[in-house]
Amino acid sequence: MASTATDRIATLDLIRGVAVMGIFSVNVIAFAMIEGAYFNPGAYGGHSGLDLWLWALNLVLVDGKMRSLFSMLFGASMLLVIDRAEAAGQNAAAVHLRRMIVLMGFGLLHFYFIWFGDILFSYGAVGIIAFLFRNRSARQLAISGGGLLLVSTIMFTLFAFHMHSADLAAHAAGASAETIADWNGIGRLLYPLPSDFMHDLAVHRGGFFGRSEYMFTERGAEPFTSLLGIGPETLGLMLLGMAGLKSGFLTGAWSDTSYRHLAWIAVPVGAIAFALLAFVDVRSHFYSPLVFGGFLALVPFRTGMALGYAALIILAGRGMGPLAGRIEAAGRCAFTNYLGTSLVASFVFYGWGLGLYGSVSRYHAWLLAPVVWLAMLAWSKPWLERFQYGPLEWLWRSLSRGALQPMRKRPAPAPIAA
Repeated sequence: MASTATDRIATLDLIRGVAVMGIFSVNVIAFAMIEGAYFNPGAYGGHSGLDLWLWALNLVLVDGKMRSLFSMLFGASMLLVIDRAEAAGQNAAAVHLRRMIVLMGFGLLHFYFIWFGDILFSYGAVGIIAFLFRNRSARQLAISGGGLLLVSTIMFTLFAFHMHSADLAAHAAGASAETIADWNGIGRLLYPLPSDFMHDLAVHRGGFFGRSEYMFTERGAEPFTSLLGIGPETLGLMLLGMAGLKSGFLTGAWSDTSYRHLAWIAVPVGAIAFALLAFVDVRSHFYSPLVFGGFLALVPFRTGMALGYAALIILAGRGMGPLAGRIEAAGRCAFTNYLGTSLVASFVFYGWGLGLYGSVSRYHAWLLAPVVWLAMLAWSKPWLERFQYGPLEWLWRSLSRGALQPMRKRPAPAPIAA
């Protein structure tokens, strides 16, 4: 989400374009059906045939990896904006703080009025902290980022064990009502009760204002409390992105051999880890501590896969031709495309639009994804041929600077006759 229209780094835009498209491949499920179905196809949406295969493929190849890429790219772009502000003699801290505060505002609007799965608020809040690391070397950033990811891995592993312990305690002889209630509260994350399902349907098939009231009254604190869980991982990924920029990894400066070696190791190792998780999930009949806690705890593997994907995208981009330009444009308009997908999906599934929420299978809901991908590729490049920024990129820039920014591109000067 870089904020400048000139001096673009093509590889950043290319990777970001792939990431924003890939994110919707998993997010669309969370728009279409009850939240627990995102991790547990047994909760709703189908857990056999094409529905099961789609869940497994998304888990192994996409889920968490594209968000990790997006987070890294955010850190890299953030550092670019800071460096360019300093080079221009501006107060980089003030520039950065205004951008992050405006982004947090966008995130809160997104969360309360459009979709519960917002990442913008956390990016803004964590991005403020990431500013403190801006002057560290690539090596120091990589070590700090890796340390934070290790902290996240430990946190999520302990949470998985807590879930399992709560299950054992609730099913032990003489378990107290409080112990049983504790497990039921955790278990309902992935195994919602019929009453949960009916309430969820009523909320999402109802009107716009009714759903917004639900988000304010029943889930109002989530953007803030969720930072405790996802904050360390998000900051770690941003720092890795800053390291990737400073080291030349994300700019395409490494040798093809280095990119290939990274991809050949990181992607298969990560895919095997997630394939084993998918196998265990199915064999355990989607046991909550494994499905939810296990996925969260695989931080090193999804981070490694994200880095491997970045290497593959950079290599592929060197011979992709016109398609690369389309994807780069989608990446330059990633902010608009990210929020735009939320508007499209909420219109298709929520009650204020077509109202298909809770009435389609996982596979049928996912069919919206390739349609949205084509739309991203179709509109982004022609738009940027006429304008300097995507629509929401322009709005973010204007609000951050407190003044409307130039939008249209200036025509090239006419050649001077000899």
